[in-house]
Order: sequence, then C-alpha cells, then structure tokens
Amino acid sequence: MSGTRTSDKRRKGRPDARSAGVGREALIAAARQLLQELPPQQVTASAIARRAGADPALVRYYFGNRGNLLLEVAQQIGEETHATPPEEGHPPQLLADFIHATFRFTRSAKNMQRLMLDELDSASSTEMRESVRQWNRVPVDYYDRIRKLDKTGELADFDPLFLHLAVIGISDFFVTGGPLLKLLLPEGSDMNEVARRYEDFVERLLLDGLRRRPDSE
Repeated sequence: MSGTRTSDKRRKGRPDARSAGVGREALIAAARQLLQELPPQQVTASAIARRAGADPALVRYYFGNRGNLLLEVAQQIGEETHATPPEEGHPPQLLADFIHATFRFTRSAKNMQRLMLDELDSASSTEMRESVRQWNRVPVDYYDRIRKLDKTGELADFDPLFLHLAVIGISDFFVTGGPLLKLLLPEGSDMNEVARRYEDFVERLLLDGLRRRPDSE
C-alpha cells in the first residue's frame, strides 16, 4: 500500500532520479535539435525527452506541456537573433545586411517559422499569441527604421510588413523546400554553394526592385 502511494506521488511530482541530471536547458536544446530535423508536429514531448535522455514527465514538470516548451525555444532563438533597429547607416547596405541576417536565422532555426504558424493556429494562450506577435514585430520595425533613415530617397517607398513577409517567405522556403530543390538541381550539387548563390540572387532582386528610379520622382 505504501509503495503505491510513493509511486503515485512520484508520477505527480518530479520524475525519478534517473532523469534528475536533465534540466530545462537540456530539454530546450533537444527540442531545437529536433526542429532542425523534423516537421514541428513530429517534435513531440516524448521525442524531445528521448533526445535529451530524460523521462517525458520532465517536460510536464519544467514546462507544464509541450506548447510551453516550444514557446521557450522560440523565445530563446528570438533573443539570440534580436536586432535593434539602427540609428544610422546607409539604407541600401542596412537592408542587404538584414536580408543576409534573415537567411542565417532560417538556416540556424529550420522549421521555426512553421512551428510558430502551427502553434499560433492552435494556441488558446494569450501569452503564446503575444510572444509570436512581438517576435515578428522586430524585423518589421527594423525595416521601418531603414525606410525612415532613407533621407535622400535612394529606396522607393515600401511597406515594412510586406517586405518582412517577402524576405521570410523567400528565405524559409529554401530551407523547408529542400526536397524539391534537390529534385530540380543536378545530382551531386554543392548545397552550400547553391545556398550562397541563391542568397546573393535574392539580395540583388530585392535591392534592385527597391531602388528608386529617376523617372519615379
């Protein structure tokens, strides 16, 4: 009888000692690794715990549920990639630099955009929705600041939100659309070289498209 009570208490509280060495950061790291490899829906609490070498109960113990853990992952990546809107600089160069920074982000956080959309679509949590909104406001505000710094009118006027959506979509699909890309490329293509060329192409495409033409005055 006493053995049953001890077992029930353990299930409701902290997992057993075999998982005691696994902390919050280990679970976050495991989730980040899996998001580089799998679609978000396959990054389950059990898969995360298995990758971390932990009891799945630790996900509940530290985060309450899988959604809160993935929110922590998103917030951590958001803090690492946070970009303060510039106070000065050459607008076309600032724009080019931020485009490349977005590509670096999508490579380092594969499936993160899909995660945000999936979680947002099913989220009843106000905190989750507000976190996703604030995270995506950062690049929108950055583009808006570049637009305001363009005192000499080198760039045509643009909508910061639309530019954010365009750059995210262009950069994210190169990562998530890998199977299609490999199907279209010659066999044995150097994907790192293809990625570099694509990034340069997108920079030219966007900057040339946004440069003000003399006859647009």
